[in-house]
Amino acid sequence: MKVTSLSTLPEQAVSHNPAIKKKVMLSLGELPHLTNFSQARFAPGQIANAHSHSNMCEVFFVESGEGTIWINDAPYSLQSGTCVAVDVGEKHEICNTGSTDLVLTYFGLRVEPASS
Repeated sequence: MKVTSLSTLPEQAVSHNPAIKKKVMLSLGELPHLTNFSQARFAPGQIANAHSHSNMCEVFFVESGEGTIWINDAPYSLQSGTCVAVDVGEKHEICNTGSTDLVLTYFGLRVEPASS
């Protein structure tokens, strides 16, 4: 068992844009297949640049704020209560298009390559 609280966790830089800060509640190795369970805050205008993962899918839940997520160059609106799942290999980019912080709670799941 592990119990964490956002109020006591240190901020870390998001790898796709170090200016964006996150708090990691669970890390790789703490649960099977989970790569991380985190919450990130994007200031207005901040962008997590386009990238994809070859061995991980991600799920994003919008706690508050507004933004856009581009998945394979198609834009999708992010609003409070929106949940978006990004599959392995899908290129994605997230931008805060609003005037307040965009707060995302998200997790990644490690995906093993298919055996042939």
